[in-house]
Amino acid sequence: MPPSPYQEIRDPIHVFVKLDDDELKVLNSAPVQRLRNIHQLAMSYLVYPGATHRRFEHSLGVMELAGQVFDVVTHEANLVDQVRDEIGGQLLKSDERLYWRKALRMAALCHDIGHLPFSHAAEESMLPEGWSHEHISARLILGEEMKSIWESMRPPLNALDVAKLAVGEAKMAKIHPETRYSTWESLLYEIIGSDTLGVDRMDYLLRDSLHIGVAYGRFDHHRLIDSMRMLPTHQGSPEPTLGITHGGIHTAEALLLARYSMFMQVYYHRTRLAYDCLLADFLKEWLPGGQFPDNISTLNRVTDNTVLQAIDDSAWSPQKPGHVPARRILHREHFRQLYRESPTDWKQVEDSQATNPAKLVYDACVNEFGTDNLRYVATTQNEPDLHFPVLDSDRRITPSTANSETLNRIPVARHGFVLIAPDLVDAAKEWLETQKTDIISSID
Repeated sequence: MPPSPYQEIRDPIHVFVKLDDDELKVLNSAPVQRLRNIHQLAMSYLVYPGATHRRFEHSLGVMELAGQVFDVVTHEANLVDQVRDEIGGQLLKSDERLYWRKALRMAALCHDIGHLPFSHAAEESMLPEGWSHEHISARLILGEEMKSIWESMRPPLNALDVAKLAVGEAKMAKIHPETRYSTWESLLYEIIGSDTLGVDRMDYLLRDSLHIGVAYGRFDHHRLIDSMRMLPTHQGSPEPTLGITHGGIHTAEALLLARYSMFMQVYYHRTRLAYDCLLADFLKEWLPGGQFPDNISTLNRVTDNTVLQAIDDSAWSPQKPGHVPARRILHREHFRQLYRESPTDWKQVEDSQATNPAKLVYDACVNEFGTDNLRYVATTQNEPDLHFPVLDSDRRITPSTANSETLNRIPVARHGFVLIAPDLVDAAKEWLETQKTDIISSID
């Protein structure tokens, strides 16, 4: 029996992820291998001990799902006439189809290579102005090391094609303003990055749920992928987007409900957010000028390991930068919940069109307990576009919200917290108990 042309990698979500020899070169590149040392969920493992998974395995999962979706939506039997006419002849030639399938898979594998240590928790306000992790991903994909890999493939991949599919048109416009996307390229990016049906979201929900040990993020992704199609945005429209057949509507609902639940129960967990605050406090003191450098090569050598070593050093050395937040992280002296917004408080605030209740409470507490002892954390989920097209059995195309009452009722996840130093919790709660009514009612 001849040897397999693929390398098989075991995965707890997708069982096996297969890569050919060309794809293995990308997998083994320094930017992708670096993701082995970037936690998927920052310091969530201090709250959920199983949350030690990394961006590396997530990226493999996104690549696997991207290939599966591509195979379904480009299958000749699944193409509607309007889309076939709009995207032109790319799918009519097998070599063109294979080229774009590989470009999509490699874009999916590389979509997160620009993440800084501890992913999103370390990136906000600490990158050079105008930068994002997508900016770094695109620069790495277009860089000399990876460019030589793309050119060595047979057939060779165009580095710009991979970068465009990895980061999307909105981000690419800030990196390479002259870059233009065809309808076909925009569709392929949606497979990875769509806020509703993108495989990036699918994999992180399934993977985070598994490693954390909760059921909130689970849904029937096999059924959802089988139902996905490239469809006109609405009946008679020439503009195509990702949609589903009517048989997939319930699992699409399950995906979006899973996303909402994971944000409310996991991603916005008060202690997880408290560690994000401490990590940000440490980095602002530890990094020169409070920012990561604008040198891509230097950034690509910084991982969670680098930061954890620095935290350990600073925690035991009062004279080193970031000593106080480092000590709090190492000894679990994180800020505790003093106040959490309630629907009743929100209703009162919204009726008066004032600021959110957590900010009101925070401002009042600062006067009593001082800025250094308090943290205000307000988080709101990016609202997904729930209006995707649905293909009925009679070939009509209707909006998803016309097919599902559930989609019309999915709320946006949001939380607002006031956190306080642990040694002040009891005194602050006692004080707030007597003051909260006056604080909230002050908006009238």
